[in-house]
Amino acid sequence: MGSRGPTPKRSQERRRRNKDSKPTKGKAAPNVKPPAAKREWHPIAKAWYKSLADSGQSEFYEPSDWAMALIVAESIHRDLEPQVVGIAERTGEAVMEKVPMKGASLSAYLKAMTALMVSEGDRRRAGIELERAGASEADKTPVGVVALDEYRRELTG
Repeated sequence: MGSRGPTPKRSQERRRRNKDSKPTKGKAAPNVKPPAAKREWHPIAKAWYKSLADSGQSEFYEPSDWAMALIVAESIHRDLEPQVVGIAERTGEAVMEKVPMKGASLSAYLKAMTALMVSEGDRRRAGIELERAGASEADKTPVGVVALDEYRRELTG
């Protein structure tokens, strides 16, 4: 996985462009397709899982990555569904209620999502930058440069 510390800047925002180290290459699985989301999953778990397939980083996913995503989505589903909170005294049946997600569970999900490069910072740490199709050069210009250009125009004109 990528480095620790602050999120690296985008390549066009960096002042220095040191030679990147070459990654170790291996054989990728051919045409990896994500397993289908389960119909019974909680809508949030299902939406998260489906969003992975639509995201650019999924191009790099191997079958083991999709297996991890399935486990995370299944676990999120179970955490968001009603859970047993006790036993009814009269009937002896389980009492089911929705309970808040535990902090430890959320922490584990966020850690797994980091490994799956879900956020932009995670992808940058891994050395992956995604660009939207049809993005113009103006969209790629760093904000600071645009602000300086506008300031320069105001001073001269």
